[in-house]
Amino acid sequence: MYKVFFITFGCKVNQYETESLKTTFQKNGYEISDSQDSADVIVINSCTVTEYGDSGVLSTLRKARKKLPSAVIVLTGCYPQANKDFAEKLSEADIITGTKNRQETVRLVSEFIENRFRKIEISEYTRNDPFENLDFPEFENNTRTFMKIQDGCNQFCTYCIIPYARGRCRSRNIESVRAEAEKSALIGKKEIVLTGINLAFYGTEYGMNLADAVEICAEVDGIERIRLGSLEPEKMSDDLLKRLSAVEKLCPQFHLSLQSGCNRTLKAMNRHYTAEEYSELTQKIRSFFPECSFTTDIMVGFPDETEEDFRESVEFVKRIGFSRVHVFRYSRRKGTPADRMSGQIPERIKSLRAEKMAEAVKESEEKYLRSLVGKTVKVLFERENCTEFHRGYAEDYTLIKIPCENSEKSLRNQLICVTIEESRSGFCTGRIADGFSPDLKTGQ
Repeated sequence: MYKVFFITFGCKVNQYETESLKTTFQKNGYEISDSQDSADVIVINSCTVTEYGDSGVLSTLRKARKKLPSAVIVLTGCYPQANKDFAEKLSEADIITGTKNRQETVRLVSEFIENRFRKIEISEYTRNDPFENLDFPEFENNTRTFMKIQDGCNQFCTYCIIPYARGRCRSRNIESVRAEAEKSALIGKKEIVLTGINLAFYGTEYGMNLADAVEICAEVDGIERIRLGSLEPEKMSDDLLKRLSAVEKLCPQFHLSLQSGCNRTLKAMNRHYTAEEYSELTQKIRSFFPECSFTTDIMVGFPDETEEDFRESVEFVKRIGFSRVHVFRYSRRKGTPADRMSGQIPERIKSLRAEKMAEAVKESEEKYLRSLVGKTVKVLFERENCTEFHRGYAEDYTLIKIPCENSEKSLRNQLICVTIEESRSGFCTGRIADGFSPDLKTGQ
């Protein structure tokens, strides 16, 4: 039996697709390996959002070939899809595929093992491509499970290569969403994280919206929490928010993609909202979800971003009160309009701005965590941190830790009410709420 080892770069969609591929390989007689050293096949599921991501993918590919010269190496995902001409020249990979027709990967591996002929199959996207349903991923080591319900993007932000790597927007059939939610519940998953490349556009081609997917997952017995992935602000309508607020199982955490708090920069990025509209949306969401949290992504160093533009973005971030922010530097992507723009910012300036933004973000995050002290929240526990803490996430996606009284006991996969006693850097600590008796398990 051939052993397969997976290496995954990038977003939750990539994580979902890797887990699905594991199922496909297992169904076809392969064994999933926990160690690269003992693998016969190595599948590298790539990302190409940034130049730094590309470097990581290429470095991993070359190291894998050097370490395991006789292994079958597969390079798949966004990098070869968006960089086809260059990817085809990567002799370290025996098989190169893109983001389309994922389930064909196992066939290509089996054929290569049989005849040792190099395989390159990168299919181009067309406007009317359907959503590709993949095999059910079990996420064996997770208490939460991801569910991909949308793929592709129609936005064409000037800095972004993803529409070229993922094709146009397409959505999963609603009955398929229900079926996977039911399978997840059957194997004991209590939380589903709905994911997509442009999740807020779910259901557009069916005359539906994201609330339809949330509502149908909420109907499934055993699924106790539903969480949303990254959302585009312009699709968060009043009707959608009203319907979402009626779903008790929905976690009130919203990852609203921002990119910049400066209108001049947003326009140059081809983002479809202003800073004022974004701020108004957060206020509106808070009216529907009073206890919600906001997380986001912030880019610094976009072409022609002045010091004044940057300061405006920093001040905007401080005003919103995010609970968590991913700060990253603009990365040039060949083939995108931003790559051809004048006013490219030197890397040294980008790094300085990233540091300054990170300082503002840290202040916002710490303020949010302090606001939670004294509150009682429901936590889905995932694992113990050595023998010192049980740890899990509250509905607002705050990391919560409580002391382990007995290292042989586990709270894994339990929803437990916790009273928060202290905020620390990046998490809160607390104790099991008075009157709440968890089901302690042994052997975890």
